[in-house]
Amino acid sequence: MGTTLAVLDASIGETPAEENLRRELDADVEVYKISDGVFPPSVSSSRWRFDGVVISGSQTSVYDDLDWIHEATEWVRRVHEADVPILGICWGHQFIAQVLGGRVVDMGEYELGYESIARIGDDPLFDGVPDEFVSFETHSDRVAEVPPGATTIARNDIGVQAFRVGRAYGVQFHPEYDRATAEWVTEAKDLPDERIRTVLDEITDDAVERARAAKTVFDNFLDIAAIDQPVRCR
Repeated sequence: MGTTLAVLDASIGETPAEENLRRELDADVEVYKISDGVFPPSVSSSRWRFDGVVISGSQTSVYDDLDWIHEATEWVRRVHEADVPILGICWGHQFIAQVLGGRVVDMGEYELGYESIARIGDDPLFDGVPDEFVSFETHSDRVAEVPPGATTIARNDIGVQAFRVGRAYGVQFHPEYDRATAEWVTEAKDLPDERIRTVLDEITDDAVERARAAKTVFDNFLDIAAIDQPVRCR
């Protein structure tokens, strides 16, 4: 049997999040729009059948006082306690950090565009990814403190770009973005026209190709989710 993943779509409204993750995840994927209050079954339920969980980006902040964020906090905490592999992307990265005891803060500015990132150590999530790689970034919050017991596995000048705690991973960058998504996100930002134009000018075929190596984290996460699975309720 193949790997089955629950994707928690935290984006608001109609976005490319689901399409991008379905394209990049070579698995049986079930998507739940958690920002609309739609969640997978409990990990302790007989209906649980997932080998791993992926959490998308969002236009919200993880510390916003929203009912669905509070519900997601308890849901993800239980999944982590059950030792199910989790991968959080951008908002999902920050959310995992917050849920597990880390700290997320407002940067007061945007990291936006294709940025350089440095691996730290030899975590299997980055197998086959260069020590220095490029990926698209779009965020104004950051993980200021990783959770207790977590290991930072990638950084750049802004701060933590990836961490691991147990079988939960967060990546601040967006390896799932294609060129159209990078342009769409940039054009939607409430930033000075000059800043928007500069970022758009840097979204080139060459930049997209250089960012391709970061997509390897998806195959690596599937490998992580496929091995040493805890006992599931059936």
